[in-house]
Amino acid sequence: MTTSMKDDAAFATAFAHCEALVREADPDRYWAAFFAPAGLRPYLFALYAFSQEIARVRESISAPLPGEIRLQWWRDLLDSHVQANTQPDDAQPPVAQALLATIRRFGLPAQPFHDLIDARVFDLYDDPMPSVADLEGYCGETSSALFRLASLVLVEGREPGGADTAGHGGVAFAITGLLRALPWHLRRGQVFVPADIAARHGLDREALLSPAGDDAALGGALADMRALARDHLAKALASMSDVAPEARAAMLPLVSVPAYLAEMEKRDYNPRRSVVEVPQWRRLWSLWRASRRWQNL
Repeated sequence: MTTSMKDDAAFATAFAHCEALVREADPDRYWAAFFAPAGLRPYLFALYAFSQEIARVRESISAPLPGEIRLQWWRDLLDSHVQANTQPDDAQPPVAQALLATIRRFGLPAQPFHDLIDARVFDLYDDPMPSVADLEGYCGETSSALFRLASLVLVEGREPGGADTAGHGGVAFAITGLLRALPWHLRRGQVFVPADIAARHGLDREALLSPAGDDAALGGALADMRALARDHLAKALASMSDVAPEARAAMLPLVSVPAYLAEMEKRDYNPRRSVVEVPQWRRLWSLWRASRRWQNL
């Protein structure tokens, strides 16, 4: 049994907290959400805020074990409330309140949330990404799942279609995000460049982390990753007509991918230092154009 929007009004403060968090931490998803119906946006923000809470666990810890404990807290929360279909508790943190209200309102499956949490365990450690297949699996569980869940919200729990769109799109979006965050990840000892791509260019973990590493080899490896992101994006866009029209707004964050990848191919791009950004007006224009175009598929 699901709740109504009126029931969820009790958690307005929690939903507002999620919106503020997403605006600060994930502007591409934040602005894309405004092309969805106003009554459903708070639930999208709840999903995206949960993803941010899990993604930034490493930032708040000094060793993996406290991070593991924090992730287990989320697993236990899902198990205790989702399985029992209980109302959120206003003593819980605001993101938890909003997330549980969203899951209950739309009858969302718990497993994708568990898979997302499990995938983020990788972030707590400094192990390099083993292979392209592992990278795609990581992106699928952390990003593709979020596109799929957002789609479910926009069709109010019905089948939204477009599983391939969410799958490939999530991988493209996540790889692009990892490339943008490369300088930050390298500074804290994380390597998301798959070992098989790195080896193809004569790189290993130490070479990737070294500030004096081979920039030409690194550039070749990152070009391979951009090509991988573009391949997944092309597959996602080719299947967009499979997505229910009312769910297509969930896919709009994908329009930022080509612009970010293009910025990485400019002459002055330094993968170890450059902050890759696209002006907000360009992103909003791209969102508006895509929303209009996708309506007519």
